[in-house]
Amino acid sequence: MLGQIETGKSTPTISLLWKIATALDVPFANLLAAQTASGTAVLRSEEAKVLSSSDGRFSSRALFPFDGERRVEFYELRLAPNHREDADAHAPGTKENLIVVKGVVEIGTAQTRPVTLGEGDAILFEADVAHSYRNLGSTEAVIYLVMTYVESIG
Repeated sequence: MLGQIETGKSTPTISLLWKIATALDVPFANLLAAQTASGTAVLRSEEAKVLSSSDGRFSSRALFPFDGERRVEFYELRLAPNHREDADAHAPGTKENLIVVKGVVEIGTAQTRPVTLGEGDAILFEADVAHSYRNLGSTEAVIYLVMTYVESIG
């Protein structure tokens, strides 16, 4: 599969990229890093790198420039109606801070009971365990995610 991605014959899914980042012990954004930008960076939505699950029911759009190593990443997540997306554990000490912008979602981890969040609700949890996002509604849910790594990885 990696050979097909390298030659441009296949596009990786979010799940595969997360697994590669975890295996390499690097922040997810480092796999998509581009040239270093200085000063102000404008991120046009029509030019954004959007990664989707293989079935297209989950997507992630980076809301920060891929300009190298960082301790904090900011994403917009979109979940199709009634869809559940499972995420593997991130590096030790990684935390996720989510706020629901649209819809009603359930956030669960391998160590806690699922929590239901409505529009405007936020949650902070340790993401170094398997976790999931589930849209409980009949319309698309939108979540903003801030991921914080315990230390810079270099």
